[in-house]
Amino acid sequence: MQTQAQLRDLRAAVPSPVTIVTAAGDDGPAGATVSAFMPLSLEPHLVLVALENKSGLLRKICREGHFGVNILAQHQPELALTFGGRSENKFDRVSWSYDHGLPRLQDTAGWLACELYDVISGGDHTVLVGSVQHAASADTSPMVYSHRLFGTHSEFAKRPRRPILDQLAACAR
Repeated sequence: MQTQAQLRDLRAAVPSPVTIVTAAGDDGPAGATVSAFMPLSLEPHLVLVALENKSGLLRKICREGHFGVNILAQHQPELALTFGGRSENKFDRVSWSYDHGLPRLQDTAGWLACELYDVISGGDHTVLVGSVQHAASADTSPMVYSHRLFGTHSEFAKRPRRPILDQLAACAR
């Protein structure tokens, strides 16, 4: 039988995207760093995020019915650390604005505005399924978390980015 420490080490070795899930309400913005995020379906376009059951952000999302997913860029580990803490004034220390009624952080690799589609119990976490209402991405490498370190996943940042017309012409040859 595996010990809890062995299972934690195994989970830590699997690269995960680093996101900050956000919500807003009458009591202001809220957000938390979340590595349990993944696309689920293209039709309809759904994503998953998982939050601790005791999370105030989870309660706010369930109450308000929508949430944002900020996919962090490789140069944003300080945002992950800021929103990974329990301080009350996280948004006072970062650049952000409202987008589709949700807090959106500046200069991220991607952004999703989601309506709450389903809520699923998952042990000490709750899985939220979001229906994507709006998506935006930037041409930058996303940050991942693996072996308890922030980094990026591949050679994405180094590869040449050819305009689409050049790519189509190359395929036609």
